[in-house]
Order: sequence, then structure tokens, then C-alpha cells
Amino acid sequence: MTRILGVLGLLVALYAALASSDPNAGRPDNLMSVANLQGRYGVITLGAALVIIVGGIDLSIGAVVGCSAVLFGMLMNEGVHPFAAVPVVVLFGASVGLVNGLLITRLKLQPFLVTLCGMFVYRGVARLLGGTIGQASVIERHPEFRDAIRTLRYLFIGKSPTDGDLLFPAQFVILLVLAAVVGFFIRRTAYGRYWYAIGHSELAAKYAGVNVNRQRVAIYTVCSALAALTGVLLFLDAPSVQSDNAGNAYELYAILGAVLGGCSLRGGEGTAVGMVLGAMVLPVLENLVTFQGAKSDVIPLVIGATLLFGAIVDELIRSRSRVHR
Repeated sequence: MTRILGVLGLLVALYAALASSDPNAGRPDNLMSVANLQGRYGVITLGAALVIIVGGIDLSIGAVVGCSAVLFGMLMNEGVHPFAAVPVVVLFGASVGLVNGLLITRLKLQPFLVTLCGMFVYRGVARLLGGTIGQASVIERHPEFRDAIRTLRYLFIGKSPTDGDLLFPAQFVILLVLAAVVGFFIRRTAYGRYWYAIGHSELAAKYAGVNVNRQRVAIYTVCSALAALTGVLLFLDAPSVQSDNAGNAYELYAILGAVLGGCSLRGGEGTAVGMVLGAMVLPVLENLVTFQGAKSDVIPLVIGATLLFGAIVDELIRSRSRVHR
């Protein structure tokens, strides 16, 4: 609870600083744009947080996002209807997570190593699929997809089918829906208790009858499926995506949001509310940096310092709890 209040206070301070930085910063269109970015970062934060809760890590999230965005465009270029391409891309992401989970559980490979290799592999796959691809090029090749793409942009991004203006932050709505589902599972079902138990002590969870391998595979599958969905959102929101940089650093954004939201890097802790709040921080900070006219180079510095600070705080909290036992 303390961590949630802390990140909530940080958000209030950042929004106050943003509103005072420039008269245009508080305009509805700017705040909706920020909320949309919060939604996109939040979707991958949910997946990363679940992996962290069970004591794992996934460094391939950004590569899966980029590869999925390129794959989504390529499928439509090849004549696959946009409505059919969305589930195909999400299924691709789920298969990536399934492979990661099986390598970790069956071959007993380290999650860091498996997902680090996956980061390079899926970034390479994205480059093999194509260079730069966007909605305009897809529509030029398949004019019959124009209405379907505009419908998807309205449903997933919140942009008007007629003029492309942002009407509502649909990505943030998607985040809230998915967070509600995650919150239900981790708080109201036996699966949530299994995931917390695995994060706290894998051995104790095994003795309690939990199928640890099956649960881990399921979590990695969900994580990569959410990353693939984020790739779809990225393609629909951006004019075009480039295979060499689409989704760059998204894995760091996801891990940062999870840590800020109260997920312990050692596993066994985390809430859906904290995940949402944690994912909201970086987009506000990025927008504040833009209106302040500061260099965007400060963002990686903030990410690194925040992750290090979160690790230090986590260790101090655990040390204090061990002393009081």
C-alpha cells in the first residue's frame, strides 16, 4: 500500500509540473495523447509484472512488440484482412511466450539468457520481414482494407474514422479492461495464489502441489501475447513502423512500470492497481520533458536510476523484514 501511495504521489507531482510547464500541456488533446501512451506502455507492463511476480524476467518484450507490428503490416500487405490479422499476430506472440516458457522450464535455462537471446532473434526476424511499413502503404496496395483499418484505429486507438483526430484514449481503456482481468486473476482465483507462492518460494510451492512449470509457461505465454497486442497498437497509432527500431526499449518501460508499481524484482509481490499507476509515470515524464524543452536523452538516465533505486528499496525492505522476524 505504501508503494502505491508513493507512485500516486509521484504522478500527482508530475501532472502538476506538466500543467504548469506550458499552457498547451493541460489541453484535452494533449492529455488524451498521454493517456493513450500510458495505455500502450501499460499493456506490456501487465505482462512484465506477471513474469516478475513468479520470479522471472522477460527481455524480449520490445523485440516482440516490434516484430508483431511489422508482422501485422506484412500480413495485410499480403492480403490478410485486418480483422483476421489481429488474432494471428496475438497468436504469434503467444507462441513466442510458449517457446520461452518451455525453454525455461523444460531445459532449465535461465530466463535472462532465454529472453535476451529472444530479443536478438525476434529483432532479426522483424528485419527479415521488411523495412518500413505503414497504414498508407497497406491501403495503397489494398484499398479494400481502408474502412477496416479505420475501424480498428477507432476501436484500439480512439481516432476518428473520418479525419483521424483523437476522440478518446482507447488504449488506456484497453489497459483498464486488461488490468481488471489481471486483478481478478491474481486476487480472486487460485492461479493468483499459485503465482505469488512461486515468486516467494518455488520449492514451497512445489511441496504445496502447485505445478510450477505449467504456471510459468502460462505466464510467459500471456506476457508475449500482450506484447504482440502492443505491436498491433503501435502499428495502428503510428504513421509507419521501422523494423530496426519499432518497440525499442519497450522491455525497459515495462519493467520500470512494474517496479514503480510495487512489483519486487525478487518475485512474489505486485498488484494490478500498482501496475497501472507504475505504467502511467513514464509517458507523463516524457511529455513534461518535451514541454520543458529538455533533451530526451534524460529519459534513459531516469529509467536506469529508477530501476536501481527500486532494487535498493526492495533490498532494504526485505532486509528489514528479515530483522524483525
